[in-house]
Amino acid sequence: MLVTLISFFIVIAVLVLTHELGHFITARVSGVHVLEFGLGFPPRLLTIKRGETTYSLNAIPLGGFVKMAGEEDPKMPRSLASKSIGTRFLVLGSGSLMNFLLPLLLFSAVFMLPHNQIIGQVTVVEVISDSPAGRAGVKLGDTILQADDTAIDNGGGLYRYLQLNLGKEITLLVQHPDTTTEKIKVVSRWKPPEGQGATGIVIMTSSPEVIRQHYPFWQAIPMGVSASIETFVLFKNGIVSMIIGTIPAGVTGPVGIAQITGEVARTGIGPLLEFTAFLSINLALINIFPLPALDGGRMAFVLVEWLRRGKRIPAKTEGLVHLIGFATLITFMLLVTYRDIIRIIGGDSLIP
Repeated sequence: MLVTLISFFIVIAVLVLTHELGHFITARVSGVHVLEFGLGFPPRLLTIKRGETTYSLNAIPLGGFVKMAGEEDPKMPRSLASKSIGTRFLVLGSGSLMNFLLPLLLFSAVFMLPHNQIIGQVTVVEVISDSPAGRAGVKLGDTILQADDTAIDNGGGLYRYLQLNLGKEITLLVQHPDTTTEKIKVVSRWKPPEGQGATGIVIMTSSPEVIRQHYPFWQAIPMGVSASIETFVLFKNGIVSMIIGTIPAGVTGPVGIAQITGEVARTGIGPLLEFTAFLSINLALINIFPLPALDGGRMAFVLVEWLRRGKRIPAKTEGLVHLIGFATLITFMLLVTYRDIIRIIGGDSLIP
């Protein structure tokens, strides 16, 4: 329990600080008066005044905020609302931008840290006859060496590649039991029949070997960039898969995320950094959606103003929309949290 709480609050603090720093830095650079930079939500536990800004540590550790002067009042000097449409759009979107950039650092750190890697031969142990792999000629006992130009040395690597390329034709380099090799083209399906998987094969990593590896920073940084892009694609493909019904739709609240964070933290620092990177991308996308009370909702009002050639939506109207959106969001999160608590009491985990 202690590991879960500590790891969860550290992860949340990193994500929130990164997000709010984006708003804070762009606001300061743009000449906006920042009244308060807060970690957590009130009531306040600790405050420090530096210059014109109050920095606060608050009791509810599930978020943060940057309070700027005149967010909806263009007449107030140095207010956010008094700035140009482009500046407001940048300030409001910079939190999500920072959350998109954070995974670059986290994944690079993962590759630089010593970590165990399982490698071995990826062997086909079952082939569904009426499937892309079966029709293309993949046979029982084949060893998969490559997927396109990517070397395959464990089952997880092949599964990840197939999920990254859903709906696309992939060239598999396979070695048959008689040691001959063949290039076989298959399509990774978005919506396969239940139990068949994307291509219709069951694999195992035979003769597995655990190796200890790490990379110098000049190799780790490009690898971190690639991993961040791939994680974004996997997240997008997961959303699409939920929409079309390939995987069950589900939403997890703070309690569920805390449970997962604790389980991941027990496996090591590397997996925890990877999970934090995934959450960061998740947070960036959610915040940029045009939903009232979120950054994306506020950006939507700025965009409407631009489309109306500078004619603003009345401040009271915008404030009411955000208030209703906030109340709806809180109600939804309470319902999700209740469901997560019931699931945890039942002894279920969100990690397969």
